[in-house]
Amino acid sequence: MTTTTTTTQNNSALPLLGRVLIATIFLVSAFGKLSAPAATQGYIASVGLPFPLLSYLGALAIELGGGLMLVLGYRTRLASLGLAVFSIISAIVFHHALGDQNQMFHFLKNIAMAGGLLQIVTFGPGAFSLDSRRLATPAVGFAI
Repeated sequence: MTTTTTTTQNNSALPLLGRVLIATIFLVSAFGKLSAPAATQGYIASVGLPFPLLSYLGALAIELGGGLMLVLGYRTRLASLGLAVFSIISAIVFHHALGDQNQMFHFLKNIAMAGGLLQIVTFGPGAFSLDSRRLATPAVGFAI
């Protein structure tokens, strides 16, 4: 096996690893919301957002759906863009008290996550993804 082959194989696996690592925070957060819906809705209400139940369900759908799409590499660019926007909005709404060091770290974490997600939007999901498989398969008939 040559160095070129090894490097190419490693590079093909790295986007998958990156997607899984980034998706982990969204999936863990979604399961946290599922395990404590009342507490999550209370927190949402405490920052002054209207319709805590609707906000809770929206956040849950984005984190769980987007996280799974990211892991699978399905509609990866769209999922990554949605999660990046969600991360920035979450940073601004929930972690804007930058005088509090803990909140500043959460704010910066969300911004950094958005940066990583925008890399996926730009460079794609990599070889080990449903998107890559879907684009490699010749279309039969027409696509909707």
